[in-house]
Amino acid sequence: MGKLAKQESPDSNPDHHQVFELAAELFRVLSAPMRLRIIKSLCEREKNVSELLSVINTTQPNMSQHLNTLYLSGVLGKRRDGVQIYYRIADDRIANLCRVVCAQVAADGDLVAN
Repeated sequence: MGKLAKQESPDSNPDHHQVFELAAELFRVLSAPMRLRIIKSLCEREKNVSELLSVINTTQPNMSQHLNTLYLSGVLGKRRDGVQIYYRIADDRIANLCRVVCAQVAADGDLVAN
């Protein structure tokens, strides 16, 4: 029988500090309700800006700003087809994270907004 490995607390290792910083940055990017709506819409399939605007009520400049933030953070990928740019979820783990959190919030319907 081997020795039990000592469990290391994530915050006791200096290398894990960067993990916390990256996780906090991801949560900051995901903290805007508009960005969550965009992610939800793109979970169905890739879409261009016009398609996104047809299902999400906002202005084109606002949509473009949120798409750019999501793209620069690595949440979204994009491709050009002629003059159109199509956006897609770059990492399904992010979409799954959003689904789980939003489903849990919806299930906890007794949460009261202040």
